[in-house]
Amino acid sequence: MKFAVLGPLSMTGGNGSPLPTAPKTRQLLALLLLHANSLVTLDTCVHELWGESSPRSAVQSVHTRVFQIRQALAGDPSGRTTDESKRILETHHQGYSLQVEKGSLDLDVLETYRAEFRRAQSDKDDAEVSAVLRSALGLWRGKTLLDIQQGPSIRACAAGLDDLRATLLEQCIEAELRLGMHHRLLSELSALVSRHPVRENLHAQYMIALYRSGRTAESLQVYHRLHKTLAEELGIEPSHRIRQLQTAVLTESTELDVVAQERSVLSMDLMTSR
Repeated sequence: MKFAVLGPLSMTGGNGSPLPTAPKTRQLLALLLLHANSLVTLDTCVHELWGESSPRSAVQSVHTRVFQIRQALAGDPSGRTTDESKRILETHHQGYSLQVEKGSLDLDVLETYRAEFRRAQSDKDDAEVSAVLRSALGLWRGKTLLDIQQGPSIRACAAGLDDLRATLLEQCIEAELRLGMHHRLLSELSALVSRHPVRENLHAQYMIALYRSGRTAESLQVYHRLHKTLAEELGIEPSHRIRQLQTAVLTESTELDVVAQERSVLSMDLMTSR
């Protein structure tokens, strides 16, 4: 059985039947998958599904939805569950845990890629960093759990995963810029800065890619658009780092040339993997 949460909720393979259709049952399954192989307390389930205004029947409703998930795992539309499905979705004194085999959940695969990324980063192997991160980014099929109602727990987890996606993308682009792949990145970066008009890292990377492609004027235009957007929408100035980058473009600083990672003065200083 394969599960995926990086996009629409998905459950495929094995003898399982299609995903449950009831919105709260799907929401509970998503919650259990986000905390796969860990105990999710009954209180957490109730709070996720109903927030602060849970009905008196909330606990019984959770039990019913657990039964429906087991039914889907068993692949039996008649309503019977199997011992195997009860072993997959275990009942504990204080809640439930969904047991997922290693590699059967996209979050698990993501962690494998992140471990490979950290090794490649430690080895300063930008080609491997690029390859691994592109594979990791390919796991996302849209915004995390985009088809699921989101209570407080799922909302926080989904936001964290989408932030991680943005960070991994920036780290990937940074490695590819060090590899001299600026021409290939122009189209992708153009779309990214349009979708994220106040994200400075992406604008800085686009400026560098344009400058290295011989498009200095357009690089400076990217800075001015960012400056205007930040002033009008947030009432702030671009960071000191981005202003330094603008100066480097204006003066055609050699620091903007493609150089080895350890000598890159204007490295984007992106977050390391969490």
